[in-house]
Amino acid sequence: MAARECGGRGRRALPALAAAARGAHSAAPRPRYDAVVVGGGRVLRASSAYLQKGGLRTVVFERRHVLGGAAVTEEIFPGFHFSRASYLLSLLRPHICEDLELKKHGLKVYMRDPHAFTPMLEEGVGGHPPRSLLLGSNLTKNQQEIGKFSKKDAKAYPEFVSHLEKLACAIHPLLDGPPVDIPGVMQGSLRKRLAAMKSIRPLVKSGLKLGKNLPDFYELVTAPITKVLNRWFESEPLKATLATDSVIGAMTSPSSPGSGYVLLHHVMGELEKEKGAWGYVEGGMGGVSNSIAKSACAHGADIFTEKHEAHTDFNQTKLANIGTAMSLGTQNQHIFSHVFTNEDALPPEFITAVDQIDYTSPVTKINVAVDRLPNFLAAPNVGEGKPGPHHQCSIHLNCESMEALEEAYRDAWQGRPSARPMIEMTIPSVLDPTLAPPGCHVISLFTQFTPYWLDGRRAWAEQDKEKFANTVFDWIEHYAPGFKKSIVGKDVLTPPDLERVFGLTGGNIFHGAMTLDQLYLARPLPSVANYHSPIKGLYMCGSGSHPGGGVMGSAGWNAALTVLADLRR
Repeated sequence: MAARECGGRGRRALPALAAAARGAHSAAPRPRYDAVVVGGGRVLRASSAYLQKGGLRTVVFERRHVLGGAAVTEEIFPGFHFSRASYLLSLLRPHICEDLELKKHGLKVYMRDPHAFTPMLEEGVGGHPPRSLLLGSNLTKNQQEIGKFSKKDAKAYPEFVSHLEKLACAIHPLLDGPPVDIPGVMQGSLRKRLAAMKSIRPLVKSGLKLGKNLPDFYELVTAPITKVLNRWFESEPLKATLATDSVIGAMTSPSSPGSGYVLLHHVMGELEKEKGAWGYVEGGMGGVSNSIAKSACAHGADIFTEKHEAHTDFNQTKLANIGTAMSLGTQNQHIFSHVFTNEDALPPEFITAVDQIDYTSPVTKINVAVDRLPNFLAAPNVGEGKPGPHHQCSIHLNCESMEALEEAYRDAWQGRPSARPMIEMTIPSVLDPTLAPPGCHVISLFTQFTPYWLDGRRAWAEQDKEKFANTVFDWIEHYAPGFKKSIVGKDVLTPPDLERVFGLTGGNIFHGAMTLDQLYLARPLPSVANYHSPIKGLYMCGSGSHPGGGVMGSAGWNAALTVLADLRR
């Protein structure tokens, strides 16, 4: 079963690799399965779809009752359907969406325009409401909005956006291929070394695309984002709004070196051919997971849920019992080493290195069911229950200044939840009516900063969660009076909860911090950046592997190519 050709070096290679894989298995009786994928997250299911397309009989085992890893839809309260963890779509690579025919299998996306709304917490002047910043795809309107705070910034903004897009597009080739195979280039026969040289191509492509912008790229990924933004802009609301993308999901502040890369990571995606766009998936984020699962099943893969036993002490014997010689799995390397496999089967130095990976998380996700839309002082509702353009946005609260973000970070660094947390509110039911009863809405609150341990040593208790949730709701009340009375239910997920429910070690949404020491050749570790594990036949392809950080399907795509290439050898 060969994959159809659809352009791109890697995709043209898939049919040939599939033929070689079939040849490798033709000499022996066909096993029940050629490959088992352990974990039903979107990256791992993408692997299963590509392996099945490549001619390998594939099975997927998911621990929970629902597929999707962190990209799931759950009905927490009757009639209210939440994207319980992951809540926006952008970093799904276009060729994967096309290859797996995800739209055919039910994927529908709601684009957001405008996409960012930052209300000010201030007194209005002359009877006018407080100011706000509303950004979308229309540059002229963006300049008008920014001009409320700085004419100079309004003029500079289009050039800044263009500059950022150039840098983001330049690294796309690195997302769609494995890191450079350093051992392969340096060791082995001449034929094998020449074959490994092909892994350098994406790096060369990125370098050529960057061209004279290479110094700017280097500065952006290594510098604090404050240094970069201060060079471009002077108004605090604009800088703070942009800076939220440099700290989202990361235990870092805008003044921390390397925060610029996190911003770049969040603008390098695309949706419906619109660069940097983020959108809502119809039916919640489970919609993208279900479409990948349907694609895999359409090609013959089998998928099973509530298979907790498949996620522990995985070894060659268990592979043989399932009837396969290879497995792909685990979201990150901590789970791989301490849960998924027997530690005795792994080199001690590997386990030591895994234990040094940074999984720190600042995130508490709060899902809220409400009986009416929030009514913001900075943008009062016009009609009863009628959404305004700002309601479809990522709504940034407590983001009036860079110092507000720094202050929130300092609290968590000292072991306590932020007294004035950074809040990103989204209301997907404004565009997708399938998520909530008529007149009601589901609200996602992605909040920072909260430590894993309180005061450095104490676990979260229910009263701690309740106290922090009330802090968040109190701040929202300042911007949108009446919000607290509209709440009919809430679901509070602290970093330990995110770890327990979704397998996000430390509660880290990226399955490992997106810092320069944990990217590309070093993701997850320099010794296993090519998706192989220390155990023969066991591959690692979750978000903890390159390119990581929720770049949907890329690790699965790259790992599947690696498996098929190994079978050809």
